[in-house]
Amino acid sequence: QVQLQESGPGLVKPSQTLSLTCTVSGGSITTGDYAWSWIRQPPGKGLEWMGVIRYDGSTYYTPSLKSRTSISRDTSKNEFSLQLSSVTPEDTAVYYCGRDPLAYGLGSNDYWGQGTQVTVSS
Repeated sequence: QVQLQESGPGLVKPSQTLSLTCTVSGGSITTGDYAWSWIRQPPGKGLEWMGVIRYDGSTYYTPSLKSRTSISRDTSKNEFSLQLSSVTPEDTAVYYCGRDPLAYGLGSNDYWGQGTQVTVSS
């Protein structure tokens, strides 16, 4: 059974970089047919897909966040990370990591982490 767990600071100051890590157990992030995703949900709003890193290390980002988003991985730790630069209070959200089966296209997550609240405030 695949399990994912987000970790990182819950409070980030405006203009700084938001950094989160997703630790994966029960499956390898380098195994084919899956991408590993970051999704967020601002308060009172719906889910927003941010981007993924595929099993081969390639990345894809939603256009609205592409200029500020970087997803990377550490295969030795079976982890992947999110960095969102130049944050503003509008980036306050619950952030989730997930597994994305490539057979169903990006955004069709079959496993999710529990989510972690990140607040952008000075």
